[in-house]
Amino acid sequence: MQIDRITINPKQMNGQPCIRNMRLTVKRIVELLAVYPDRSELFQEFPELEEDIQQALFTTH
Repeated sequence: MQIDRITINPKQMNGQPCIRNMRLTVKRIVELLAVYPDRSELFQEFPELEEDIQQALFTTH
């Protein structure tokens, strides 16, 4: 899997990995998965993040 949606900028969010240069961290995505254990619910709530979520999970392994 190519990781092209996760960015790291030392001047943004204290250098934490973020989703597409937004102020949404990979850590926050993982926290959302804890709140939405059914991924289909999460994708319904945030449909624009589906591929981002998959990459975020891949990078946490």
